[in-house]
Amino acid sequence: MGWLSSSNNAKISVGNTYKAQKGASRIKNFKVYRYDPDKASNPKLDTYEIDLDNCQPMVLDALIKIKNEIDTTLTFRRSCREGICGSCSMNIDGTNTLACLKSISDIKGDVYIYPLPHMPVIRDLVPDLSLSYAQLTSIKPWLQADTPHSIDKEREQSPQERRKLDGLWECVLCFCCSTGCPSYWWNSESYLGPAVLLQAYRWIVDSRDKQTEDRLNMLDDPFRLYRCHTIMNCTNTCPKGLNPAKAIAEVKKLLVLSK
Repeated sequence: MGWLSSSNNAKISVGNTYKAQKGASRIKNFKVYRYDPDKASNPKLDTYEIDLDNCQPMVLDALIKIKNEIDTTLTFRRSCREGICGSCSMNIDGTNTLACLKSISDIKGDVYIYPLPHMPVIRDLVPDLSLSYAQLTSIKPWLQADTPHSIDKEREQSPQERRKLDGLWECVLCFCCSTGCPSYWWNSESYLGPAVLLQAYRWIVDSRDKQTEDRLNMLDDPFRLYRCHTIMNCTNTCPKGLNPAKAIAEVKKLLVLSK
């Protein structure tokens, strides 16, 4: 399994160039990170010339065009194409984002596409998110109530209580924020990272959940929570416009008030 980080970018070699068909008048170069674990070679950067007159407007559309029409070996994740599932998260033009929400027209010059940074790379644009998902599981991201669920009645919540979840429930767990956070790069084995901490806060402030104290106690740790140094990369890169840094700050505040 390979790794993509700032320390090994220099090891990426120049790969193949795939020319556009003759007669193409509006060509844009897509330079895509390629890594094959079955080959004993360094990652490379392949160049694909895409005729924008025959391509839909998003970066994901260009990747699908490459996969379908030019190079079937290109590997990446994608699903909903609507910014809902978070599957197509990658580093595009130097920023972690969702390929389905990134417009090609917003990028000047060549389009550089890499997998999410500082993560093990399974193949091409597919990072290994096993650790991130394990950390998500550790905060128990589901409703924990002290009374049995009734099939006849929902768990009621006032409009004011429901509004506390705005800016939290919209997270699609793309992990753009966590993989853009230097603190997570340096302490990923012990620091939960902004994506997981935002999810933790989402359940802490849910009025229907009755395990607030236990959730806060679990986070009260020098590394799980307090490795956050408010660098703000997480908020700046979130493709959904959320504010993980604020959620982390609110957790810290609740911990102070609970003592």
